[in-house]
Amino acid sequence: MTDKMQSNDEFRESLKSLDTEEWFDLAFYRPIGYRWALMARKLGITPNAITIASIFIGVASGVLFYFSNIWLNLLACLLLMLADSFDSADGQLARMTKQYSRIGRILDGVSGDFWFAAIYVAICLRENETSAFFSLYPWLIWAIAVLTGVFHGVQAAMADYYRQFHLYFLKGEDGSELDTASDLWKKFHALSWKKDFFKKFTLMFYTNYTVGQEKRTPWMQRLRGLLAAKYGNRIPRKFRDEFRAKSKPLMKYTNILSFNTRTFALFAAVLVFRMPWLYFAFELTVLNIILIYMMVRHERICRDFSVELKN
Repeated sequence: MTDKMQSNDEFRESLKSLDTEEWFDLAFYRPIGYRWALMARKLGITPNAITIASIFIGVASGVLFYFSNIWLNLLACLLLMLADSFDSADGQLARMTKQYSRIGRILDGVSGDFWFAAIYVAICLRENETSAFFSLYPWLIWAIAVLTGVFHGVQAAMADYYRQFHLYFLKGEDGSELDTASDLWKKFHALSWKKDFFKKFTLMFYTNYTVGQEKRTPWMQRLRGLLAAKYGNRIPRKFRDEFRAKSKPLMKYTNILSFNTRTFALFAAVLVFRMPWLYFAFELTVLNIILIYMMVRHERICRDFSVELKN
């Protein structure tokens, strides 16, 4: 096998799955992330270190969105793209080196929250200084930002949850990071605040995050319970393939609710229209409509398979 063939195989193995990858990620971020991952592996840099670096870069990007200068805004966009290439690299490196950890998953999940928190604050400060309307009602843009942030969190959480559920049927437990709140609470209570403070503290937030995902997906939870009762961890290949076929068309919506579509809308609002508040409007309308549609369809799929299992 040639070096090029080995490199291509390793690149494919660094991906979660072709079912869940977005075309723009495959064409742009994943190749860049793979090169960062190769460099990090050679230098002995861990996935978590890359994630932490992405947080600092993403926050720096957010700060630059405060300024009305088009060149600083363009730099902010480039830094945000760099942060996302690092965010891609940490997962690819983890898969290449088998360095999986729940702390790494939590860090990877919250890194984007840090980026967008900084972006939201920058937009609010900027609109209060430059917008005639928001300068009259300075509280309004902050209220909109908080509401947008709440929905942003739900959108990202559900997109990730559906993606992990799909990977569970595609690759099994080893290829998915699908957790249950009950198992996480057991692990939480087994830890000591005195000896394991940081681990227990982060697990508390992650467990509550998972609880929220489960509460929003009642039919999915019923399906999971029926599958566990009937098959344990050995779900038949036929059932897995049938569920995957129904679930796969929804993966495009999980990708829309992730990073790329958000940044395209953000860049357009800041660079093209020069009205950053339009990004909040996009999240509150377009992305929430997609979220609701995705959740309704996925719950319907889970309901249909649950009825099938009972019969």
